[in-house]
Formats: sequence, structure tokens, C-alpha cells
Amino acid sequence: MGISIWQLLIVLAIILLLFGTKKLRSIGGDLGGAVKGFRDAMSEKDKDEEEKSKLDHNTASDRVIQGEVSDKDKEHGQSKS
Repeated sequence: MGISIWQLLIVLAIILLLFGTKKLRSIGGDLGGAVKGFRDAMSEKDKDEEEKSKLDHNTASDRVIQGEVSDKDKEHGQSKS
């Protein structure tokens, strides 16, 4: 009880009669452009997130804590030993 090929052809013929080939072609082009724009935006977002995660990872692993020990700190450190 599915849709046969003849029923699909009849529906396609009715759509062609209602809208015409030029209108359907422009609708198809607009739809294709929208899909391409969506894909481009998603790939840009993925690249941005990947770069951000790389930067976050690199800065976290490359951190160096610098400081200096004063004489007072040295004395306290040695007296605890």
C-alpha cells in the first residue's frame, strides 16, 4: 500500500503545472544556497571550537609559575625539616 511511481509522476506533473519550471528552479537554487550557508557556518563553528580548545590546552600545559624565595622563607623551610 505504498506510493507507486505513477502516483509520484502525477503529483510531480501537478506541481510543474502550478509553479512552472523557472519558479521551481529558483526555489531549488535558494534551498541549495541555504543548505550550503548552513554547512559553512557549522564548519566554521567547529573550527573555532577546535582552535579554542587547542589554545586552552596549550596554555594550561605550558604554564610556568615563577617566584622567588626570601631568606625568611628559607629559614622556615629548613626549620621544619
